[in-house]
Amino acid sequence: MLCKTSVSRKLLNYIHSQNLNLAYCATYKIDAKKYFNATVDACLLFCKFDSDSQNYFCDVFSSLNTNIYYRIGYRNNTQIRDTTSFDKLKDLHNPRMGEKWRSGIKHDCSSVMELRKIDDAFVNGLGEVVDIEDTYLFPLVKGSDVAQNRSEIINRYVLVTQKFIGESTEDIENLSPKTWEYLEAHSGYLDSRKSKIYQKSSRFAIFGVGSYTFAPWKIAICGLYKKLNFRLIGKMNNKAIIFDDTVYFLSFEDEQVACQTLALLTSSPAIDFYSSLIFWDEKRPIKSSILNSLDLSALAERL
Repeated sequence: MLCKTSVSRKLLNYIHSQNLNLAYCATYKIDAKKYFNATVDACLLFCKFDSDSQNYFCDVFSSLNTNIYYRIGYRNNTQIRDTTSFDKLKDLHNPRMGEKWRSGIKHDCSSVMELRKIDDAFVNGLGEVVDIEDTYLFPLVKGSDVAQNRSEIINRYVLVTQKFIGESTEDIENLSPKTWEYLEAHSGYLDSRKSKIYQKSSRFAIFGVGSYTFAPWKIAICGLYKKLNFRLIGKMNNKAIIFDDTVYFLSFEDEQVACQTLALLTSSPAIDFYSSLIFWDEKRPIKSSILNSLDLSALAERL
């Protein structure tokens, strides 16, 4: 049958999870734009079933006219994009590794929480000039900036109202009265955020924040882009740079350790390892679970 390539993987996942009998599975890429005027990754999915086989893999061909393919399969109940490449580097696979990739700040109210610096003034997403203290204001780098290496000149800022999840925000009123007044004046936007996580938290709360948020050095990558571009990013004007929630990052107190880690992550074995796991046609192909599965200590020994 004809379907999206993502649908073919979901079907394979279902067959695998239900222990159904599968003799053979393959997909053949289709030019959906040419034949259906649709901009989508599509394929011809072929499945052969029998009464006893459990061959949970899928051979992926780039067209109907080629014999060259790579094989999607399973290792430790995880769907692997390219089992041949993965098996060559399986000693690097350790989902319980010590390093932990984090995602950036989540606030769900960019028009209020994010500001642009225009000349010497801060302007919010509503077009208002904002006069607040800089206590809770931090330079902001978005996922597109990380992917395109635009972190040298920063004119975006974000209000970081907490140092850790669950921290009370009441101190803002005393420490930064202008900031509190600004938040109060725009409480209609902030109090109406739809996610339930805000309803059970302090007023004006954010998520994706902790000690790692304020580390001086970070290695960052955008989860939305279809390329493994790791960037080393330091402080700006003695303030930690904050990322939005499309970015994953490792945090470091020591610049030398950060540089050594970047060298590991940009090495050929690391890129090949991640490439064997990432399905590039997904909306957010790079995931924290994939990033966290690389054992950096094992990689260092290999190199």
